[in-house]
Amino acid sequence: MPTLLSYTLVITGAPWSSQAPQTALTFARALIDAGHRLDRLFLYGEGVHLASALSAPPSDEPHWPQEWSAFLTEHRIAGVACIASALRRGLVDEREQARYELSAHNLRAPFQIAGLGEWVDGTLTSDRVMYFHGSA
Repeated sequence: MPTLLSYTLVITGAPWSSQAPQTALTFARALIDAGHRLDRLFLYGEGVHLASALSAPPSDEPHWPQEWSAFLTEHRIAGVACIASALRRGLVDEREQARYELSAHNLRAPFQIAGLGEWVDGTLTSDRVMYFHGSA
């Protein structure tokens, strides 16, 4: 019987400029289907765009933020956007909206905004950490 492992996935590429979110979702589905556990998805750098509730790709393209949101919700997996990366790119939740007195928030459920401690926790508690980088 194969050993079942736990994973943390890290995405650094935006959904419209890299294959990182698509490749990571294919990988995540395969590992769940094989019986492994996905502890969390951590978004960093341009990858935080995957958590935007305001993304609206053309109708003939996959909606990767929506796809990831549905996958995380279905499997009850934490989706975390790095707070520094998110704020720098205009992605805020209700708490940050109030803190910075902004007119709106745009974080897609079930994602949450948190610090790099979530990434560190993933590296310490998951058996494997997989990185899906955007193009340079």
